[in-house]
Amino acid sequence: MRKNYIIVLFSLLLSGAHVFGQKADTLSITLENVQYPYPVKFFKIQSEGQDLRMAYMDVPSARPNGGTVMLFHGKNFGGYYWTNVIRALSDRGYRVIVPDQIGFGKSSKAFIHYSFHQMASWNRSLLDSLGIKQSVILGHSMGGMLATRYALMYPENTTKLLLEDPIGLEDYRTFVPYTSTEKQYQTELKATAESVRKYYQSSYFTQWKPEYEELVRIAAGVGYSADFPRTARVAAMTFTMIYEQPVVYEFPNLKVPVVLFVGLEDKTIVGKGLLSPEQQAAHGQYKILGKQTAAKIPGAKLIEFANCGHIPHLEVPAEFMVALFGSL
Repeated sequence: MRKNYIIVLFSLLLSGAHVFGQKADTLSITLENVQYPYPVKFFKIQSEGQDLRMAYMDVPSARPNGGTVMLFHGKNFGGYYWTNVIRALSDRGYRVIVPDQIGFGKSSKAFIHYSFHQMASWNRSLLDSLGIKQSVILGHSMGGMLATRYALMYPENTTKLLLEDPIGLEDYRTFVPYTSTEKQYQTELKATAESVRKYYQSSYFTQWKPEYEELVRIAAGVGYSADFPRTARVAAMTFTMIYEQPVVYEFPNLKVPVVLFVGLEDKTIVGKGLLSPEQQAAHGQYKILGKQTAAKIPGAKLIEFANCGHIPHLEVPAEFMVALFGSL
């Protein structure tokens, strides 16, 4: 079962991907040449004098149960890596809404002030446009920070908040040295396929598997685009957003049912490369942070996954699905 979920995810992405180590595919910065697992639509947004497009998948169920789940992706991903979760939810009767946030995936790479508050309001507007008043919100990594902000702003529209290894369980400002957006931009420009792969291997998974190469291919492919500097700048802007807009102090204010899913081997730190090995060892310990965070949230439920890193829905898919459906 675990293997089947992984196969479903990657078989529905682009076929014919190059083996890592060979020349990577060149991808556009809005992933036009990456086929998502379900049809992609666009929601029009105006912000700071710019006309933007927010990509999203709206996946109905053949046997609708009346429920809707919205999925918020992490910083280094887009809606494509939710394939196995979308399919499982749809099979269980849920309508699934999967946006690529502005600045990510197939959405516009805008030079604007990035804000979790603004992103949450755009997602609320998207759901309003689809006639969806209430939904479950599942957020992974950066999407967990966004999902938390969304639930704080729209508790009446959030039936449940599900957080999969969310970042922001610590206030990074208290131990990660400040770096300007411009300096972070210079760092982002240096990204290569090999550096992306190395980061994913060391930060996201306990054991590297060949099927994870597709994630690297997509993430690294935009680096070969002539427009890559634009994506790099947006990546730096959203790094600043994460650093400067913590949600950790507001967990006690959540007024919706919350389930926290945590891989016990996750050691994610935003700005990890700015820390010494000793500092890295003192932070990002999700086996501790998960329990601390659950204790802060009224009535929260904590589900932990052994031998799992930052992305349970990919690394331990069968276990994650059981936990997910037991929490809906």
